[in-house]
Amino acid sequence: MAQSELVILDEAQEWPVVFKRLRGAIDKDRKRNGRFLLLGSVSPALMQQVSESLAGRMALLELTPFVWEELPASQQQTLWLYGGYPNGGTLDPSQYPVWQQHYLEMLVFRDLPLWGLPAEPAATQRLLKMIAAVHGQTLNASQLGKSLDISYKTIKSYLGYLEGAFLIRRLEPYFSNLKKRLVKSPKLYWRDSGLLHTLLNVQNEEELLSAPWVGASWEGFVIEQVINALKLQDKVFTPYFLRTNDGFEIDLVLDFGKEKWAIEVKLTTSPDISAIQKLNKAADLIDASRRILISRTSENVDNGKVVSCNLDWFISHLANKGQ
Repeated sequence: MAQSELVILDEAQEWPVVFKRLRGAIDKDRKRNGRFLLLGSVSPALMQQVSESLAGRMALLELTPFVWEELPASQQQTLWLYGGYPNGGTLDPSQYPVWQQHYLEMLVFRDLPLWGLPAEPAATQRLLKMIAAVHGQTLNASQLGKSLDISYKTIKSYLGYLEGAFLIRRLEPYFSNLKKRLVKSPKLYWRDSGLLHTLLNVQNEEELLSAPWVGASWEGFVIEQVINALKLQDKVFTPYFLRTNDGFEIDLVLDFGKEKWAIEVKLTTSPDISAIQKLNKAADLIDASRRILISRTSENVDNGKVVSCNLDWFISHLANKGQ
């Protein structure tokens, strides 16, 4: 398999036999990098019948749908409603939510079973809608399992497949030696807001803003944009959330090792001082070096430690500050 040009293998998970051959070709000339580019729409962990992982021989790069800083200002304003898939509304607004509906159908009936999800398509469809209904809430696997007449262990297994397909994010709780009882279940979020809104039958921005769960949608959208923005900056961090049983909560804790950021997300356009005060009390529990309130405000205030800003300001300013 000697070659002088880059070899690109699209949807590599569908060609498991090639991985052993790749291992041999790579090992013959380990000093040469960048000879093979493997593309796929699923996490390597879900690649069926691929026994060769190529561990130590390749780097993994997750390519997300469009994120905030990749779009011009005019398209940033609709990114929350449509989500980041190019054909789902970003390039042509008339394609939303039809494109998302077809995409979800293909996942349910073809891709997820092909990747190993053992559920019947009808059960998978119900599960996707149920996850949309509890978007931004802590995981109650027993309750989800009861609704589908399956065990909580099976639910957790199914969620693993959905994570591997980059559909959902399980945001883990922050653990620390606090003198408070902490919520220990992860939060569930749909990673793409356009898919979430399609599952919840939202047709336009007016319907979105009037929905009773709109705050949870905005929270999940901001969390996903913040995480992706920092990853694009090659920051090394672990995202968490914090919630105590007596009411202290932080929507997003970013642990950089040497320091921690506490981020609270609000849908309001006019955040008041009480929101900052509440954030500071929760941030004091983990000694966060930065306390950031992200809302839809037009006024951005940064005093070094405490920040009140909108998403655009955060991504263009704070995400560029080194750790």
